[in-house]
Amino acid sequence: MTRPDPAHEQEPAADRGAPPRPQSLMLSFFGIHVLGTKAALASASVIDAFARVGVGEDAVRSTLTRMVGRGLLARHRRGRRMYFSLTDRAAVVLADGQARIWRTGAVNRDWDGTWTLVGFSLPESWRRERHDLRSRLVWAGFGPLQSGLWVAPGRVDIEPIAAELGLGDRIRGFHGEAAAPTEAGSLLRSAFDIDVIAEGYRDFLGRWGGGAGAAAAQDDLGRQLLLHTDWLDLVRGDPYLPAEHLPPQWPAADAEALFRELAARFEPEAERIAADILDRWEDAPTV
Repeated sequence: MTRPDPAHEQEPAADRGAPPRPQSLMLSFFGIHVLGTKAALASASVIDAFARVGVGEDAVRSTLTRMVGRGLLARHRRGRRMYFSLTDRAAVVLADGQARIWRTGAVNRDWDGTWTLVGFSLPESWRRERHDLRSRLVWAGFGPLQSGLWVAPGRVDIEPIAAELGLGDRIRGFHGEAAAPTEAGSLLRSAFDIDVIAEGYRDFLGRWGGGAGAAAAQDDLGRQLLLHTDWLDLVRGDPYLPAEHLPPQWPAADAEALFRELAARFEPEAERIAADILDRWEDAPTV
């Protein structure tokens, strides 16, 4: 399955340890409180919620406006109040993120030895097309093996990528297994920066296990938002590499266990606060 590409939906990732970007927070917030419903949230109540993680009113309003412009949120007027709901496009992105968090998980223990290879050749003048293709491949779990050849573990459907970018006649895809002398471990190290991926999980463990992540918010509603945003940004940057070919003591499992523990701890109070402060239009018009 090919995942939607957050490179087109989100701002560039913040430096490790820096506060999450407002748009990443907004997508997480709507994913937690709106995804799977027809509800819209009043802007004033979103401002109230984001104040709990140190994001000011101007930043919230500009982020909402920017996300409407990008087709991620829909704006609705009801009397004197303004409400915002998810578009279908944003719902697809967020549903994929939720699946990665709660179903797929952070550790790939089920790899069958199959690889997907993608080869492409684009004219030098097609800089935007090359950038978009590489962004989509990274999000789909690919890494660059050599010039014009990318690889991902497992069977990845590349047809939606080619169709979306209009590059069907420029992309070649293959499924297969590595043959000697190529080894899976060395192939992974060639195509992916394993050390950087591992460091991201270790940073998460230090930030949330040490309490700094929780301390950055005023209450459990804010802690829930920061935790989910941090974790989703992390797993979206992980190409879901096969565990048996990763270094010993791979930190993803410990980081995932910590995420799930904290998510369960924050949820009851976060739901209570959300029910108290969020102004919801439960059956907002579709766009």
